[in-house]
Amino acid sequence: MSGPDADVIVVGSGPAGASAALELGRCRRRVLQIDGGPGRNVSSSAAHGLYTRDGASPAELRRVAQEQLGRYGVHTEVGRVISARPKENGFEVTLEDGRTFQAAKLVLAYGMRDLLPEVPGLAERWGEGVLHCPYCDGWEHRDDRAVVYGAGNAAHHMALTLQPWTRQVTVLSDGPSGFTPEQMQDFRLLDLRVIEKRIARLEGPGTRLECVHFEDGSVLAADLMVLSPLQEPSSDLGAQLGCLQNGTCLQVSASGETSVPGVYAAGDLSGGPQYVVAAASQGTLAAIALNTALIHERLKRRGVEFHKGPHR
Repeated sequence: MSGPDADVIVVGSGPAGASAALELGRCRRRVLQIDGGPGRNVSSSAAHGLYTRDGASPAELRRVAQEQLGRYGVHTEVGRVISARPKENGFEVTLEDGRTFQAAKLVLAYGMRDLLPEVPGLAERWGEGVLHCPYCDGWEHRDDRAVVYGAGNAAHHMALTLQPWTRQVTVLSDGPSGFTPEQMQDFRLLDLRVIEKRIARLEGPGTRLECVHFEDGSVLAADLMVLSPLQEPSSDLGAQLGCLQNGTCLQVSASGETSVPGVYAAGDLSGGPQYVVAAASQGTLAAIALNTALIHERLKRRGVEFHKGPHR
């Protein structure tokens, strides 16, 4: 699969990468998927909001995905891609162990990395007692005592978003909150408390949360912490290839193509909503656009003009 006749290399095996590889395999393309290891949701016990698969574990979703990809001849290599560069008629990627692979097109679906606050006890509970998405896990924590970690617009938005799942919400800014008078008025109207004291640590059995300890010695009982962490790309391949960025994400067209022709991006990396089903959809759409580009290019080489008909 290392020859220049490979059609597509998909970097990433999460929902976006697996969906892109599946669609391209069904298009009878020669697809190499490179599995760089567990994704952001590895610490979660279940994925929710996924049609017909609600509650399946991330590990189970990956297992079934790989099983189904095999039906269509998709080949998977395990390893971390450390470099990517243009080559004549395509691209070449190099893995950490020195192996190289070439293909005509690339799909970047390596996702984002969460940058968690350095609060003792927080990282150990990430994905269970500490979460980032009420749409993903709010039902499981309905009516729980929730604390929102953070300040400014992100924390204000999260506190208001939690309202359908629980009305027991306290905002912990871990220092000066920076909330505007209007935001504080919103909190008062919803009977939400804001605590600006510094947090000392989180405690609870295993990965569960039971209480928040503050530096002044006070303690707040809590069942759940929710926050919107800062993020960064889990790889610099997009930057290596010269893809334009939109903040921390890669800038993509409606079809998922980056500013570098032939390089597509899907999932969290492309700045879309960070849900499993949304990432899978983006992977599928990018694959369809990429396959269409390959069709155009082949016909053009033969001197045939492709007339696009009405989309069904």
